[in-house]
Formats: sequence, C-alpha cells, structure tokens
Amino acid sequence: MIIFGIETSCDETSAAVVKINRNHFFVLSNVVSSQIKIHQPYGGVVPELAARNHIKNILPVINQALIEAKIKPNQVDKIAVTVGPGLITSLLIGVQTAKILAYTWQKPIAGINHMVAHIYANWLNNKLIKFPAIALIVSGGHTELVLIKNKNNFKKVGQTLDDAAGEAFDKVAQLLNVGYPGGPIISRLAERGDINAFNFPRPMIEKDNFNFSFSGLKTAVLYTIKDLPKKLSDKQLADLSASFQQAVVETLVAKTIKAAEHFKAKTVILAGGVAANKLLREQLGKKVKGLKRDFLMPDFSFCTDNAAMIAAAGYFTKNTPWQKLRVDPNLEIK
Repeated sequence: MIIFGIETSCDETSAAVVKINRNHFFVLSNVVSSQIKIHQPYGGVVPELAARNHIKNILPVINQALIEAKIKPNQVDKIAVTVGPGLITSLLIGVQTAKILAYTWQKPIAGINHMVAHIYANWLNNKLIKFPAIALIVSGGHTELVLIKNKNNFKKVGQTLDDAAGEAFDKVAQLLNVGYPGGPIISRLAERGDINAFNFPRPMIEKDNFNFSFSGLKTAVLYTIKDLPKKLSDKQLADLSASFQQAVVETLVAKTIKAAEHFKAKTVILAGGVAANKLLREQLGKKVKGLKRDFLMPDFSFCTDNAAMIAAAGYFTKNTPWQKLRVDPNLEIK
C-alpha cells in the first residue's frame, strides 16, 4: 500500500509518500517547507502569515514529494491529511487540497489526528511495539501522556493544565532574549551551563496524578532574571538555560515513569517536536532501561511536524468520504 500524507497544522507545509509492505514502513519521500525564518521576527507563529505561506507552498511541496518518491498519482492507494488539532486557517489549506486530490485522483481519504500521528511516527522505525504502551507527547502546544492498549486504542491519562513544555521553552527564550524557536536555542545554551546553578521548581512532580504544569516554572525563571543584572552574561544565560531545561526534563521523565509503572506498560514511547531534545531522549531512555521496558523514540527528522507520520497514521485510520471531511482545530485524544 502507498499512502500520500499531507500536513499543514501549524507552520510547516509537508507532503510525504510512505509505502507499507507486510506492516513494514518505507518512507519514499518526506518534503517539509519550514516557515521558521518568516515567524522569527514575531517570536512565534502568526496564523495569517502561516496560512498565506501554506497556500504558496502546498502544490510545490506535493509535486516534490511525488518526484522524490518516483511515483505517479495513479500509484497512490490512499490520501491521509491532518484535520486537527492546529491553527484552523492552516488546517483548511491542507484539508481542502487533500479533498481536491482525493476527487481528482479518485482515491480514498482519511482525516488524521495530529497528536496520534506523532505517536505513529515511531512506527516508521519498524521496531516491534509491545502493548500496553505509554506515550509522552511533547510539543509546542501539547504535553500529554497517552495509554496505548493496542495500535488503534489510545486514551489520554495526563496532560498539562496550563503551558505545554514546548511553549515554556519558547517563553523562557523570550525572557532571556535569545530568539525563536526557543527549544533548540535553550538546548544549545544549556550544553555549556550548570544544571544546579539555579534551583527551579519541578511542578506537580509529587502529585499523585499524571498531569503537568509549567506556568509556575516559567514564572520562577522570570523572578530569577529580575534579580540578576539587566545584561546577562554568557555564563548566566547558559546556567539559566541548563537549570530550566533540567527542571522540565526531570518533570517529564518522572511523570512518564510513574504512568509506565502504574499501567504496567511494556513499552515507553516518546513523541512530538520536543522529542528532539537530546537531554530528554537520554534521561528518559536511561530511566526506561532501568525499568527493563522497551523505549522508542522517532528519528530526529520525524520529531517535528511532518507528513510521513501523517501517512503512517493513515494506514491505521478509517477512510472518510471526502465530502464529509472537516477540520477540527480543537481535536483531542479522548
């Protein structure tokens, strides 16, 4: 089976071709057009700018995906497209384009939950996944723990009550005035810093649930900065970044391990844009190994938003008549 994936939930325009043969996934192409430089001056994604650039990029990206995969539309068996969650104006570009392709190519189409697709990015590694599994999804807009009973059964068991982890990285980067996107910048600065330089809180780490909260941590960073000189030294920037990142990672790891033990998970899965964070990958992997559980994380290229994960999710998702396909910017994992 060959699935054509389309992703436009935020500020990446992506199209991919994934071939599935005997439950093995082969990424024939995965084209991503990023808008980071466009949104950098604003310190975050501007929805109208994102939508305009999706319109400009969508057809060239689709054509490039077909060219790189060396296939023609008549070889595609199915189309998969993100329907939510995300920015409604961005989602509409991808969904309307996918519906037109489904009609003109005469192919079935499936609407994909973007968050579920982040989990399915781990299927692209072609490793055996034992169930039940616990997935930590960490991105700019979401931080969730999901119980996976089988490849089609997902249940959210924990989530952030305020800021997502990725959002906290961006906001702290703004406080430090080091640029956007915050995650990669903070991570690079942290490599030269002391994780014990500042004693930041680990929010809700002792609470007997699987929820997160990062607004208090962000506020703690703000008050710490106010007590420092207005012009921060390179060492202070590095130490603040390292101490903040360690607090976030410790919290994410502790809650994930707690959920894995509670639900007797055989596999722990890491997913989402923040899954590219090296410290998180290392520390969660080490803890999971200590529990003698399997640990899966996507390749770096499949952490951030991409259409290959959408195509992978399409393999497990029922088709919807293109006339009935609708976007849902607030779509959730129940």
